[in-house]
Amino acid sequence: MAAEPTLKDPPAAGSTVSQPAGANGRGSSRRTSKLSGKTWRPWLLLGPALIVLGGLLIYPLYRVVALSLQEFGLRQLVTGETQWIGLDNYREVVADPLLWRVALPNTVIFAAVNVALTVIVGTLIALLLAKVGPWTRGLLTSVIMVAWAVPAVTGTYVWVFLFDPRAGVVMRVLDTVGLVDPDTTNWFTERLPFYAIATLNVVHHGFPFVAITILAALMTLPQDTMEAAVMDGAGSWRRFWYVTVPLLKPVFAVVTILSTIWDFKVFTQIYLMPGGDGTNRDVLNLGTWSYITAISQNRYGLGAAIAVLLTLLLLVITAVYLRALFRQDEI
Repeated sequence: MAAEPTLKDPPAAGSTVSQPAGANGRGSSRRTSKLSGKTWRPWLLLGPALIVLGGLLIYPLYRVVALSLQEFGLRQLVTGETQWIGLDNYREVVADPLLWRVALPNTVIFAAVNVALTVIVGTLIALLLAKVGPWTRGLLTSVIMVAWAVPAVTGTYVWVFLFDPRAGVVMRVLDTVGLVDPDTTNWFTERLPFYAIATLNVVHHGFPFVAITILAALMTLPQDTMEAAVMDGAGSWRRFWYVTVPLLKPVFAVVTILSTIWDFKVFTQIYLMPGGDGTNRDVLNLGTWSYITAISQNRYGLGAAIAVLLTLLLLVITAVYLRALFRQDEI
């Protein structure tokens, strides 16, 4: 007698294995529905944020770009009529010597110096805070955060008061020791002293963010790595440069990019200083030039073109920096 097949025996050749009706169809439909659910649910959750982002960022950016392609002045603002002129506003900006001799150098050099100083000062403060005790660290952190919490308008007026040519504290001190003459010295009329004061203002306002961010990263460094470096005989500088910096490169990348964005679009600290409102054209940067052209001269299309050029410049610099970091696998 032939043995009866068991559950473990394979099916005979040519035979078919019966399955429950509709098993394959129902299973595939369930998997399809699950995949479709996984696809649209994240977008459903992100939907409100994307709508807000589009309303607050994308649409205004579109309007600025559209405005830069129009001849839009006070008459167009009153009548509501628009006159499309293509790239004429951009051609006028590029052909203006003020762009190449004043606004662009002031913007780029000022931003580069401020980014470097902000990151350096913030890093030094963070290293100092990491060495002190918890109570002292908490007190010092609260103190330096005051500089970050002070509005840019208030901070600018404080620095203007300190360097006022007649009643400023700095001028009085230097006059007392015989280094300057208040009757012949005005730091706000020349480009270099003007931007030196603005640099003090911007760095003072920006370094707390860098310091607190890097301090938080320093507190998460693995202690065994630092102890191994000490046992290998590495000094403070070598430990910082060859151990701390490589481990914190992603953090340095973030603070550098954010500082670059903030310092390239500095407006308040320049506009509120004497001469920064356009009366002294030698101290204009792209931000103040755009504002003065649009608001003071009622040439909104031309001002929008300057703003778009500033945005493109900032995007290019940020993209180049990020590309270099990704190429080196640093972030």
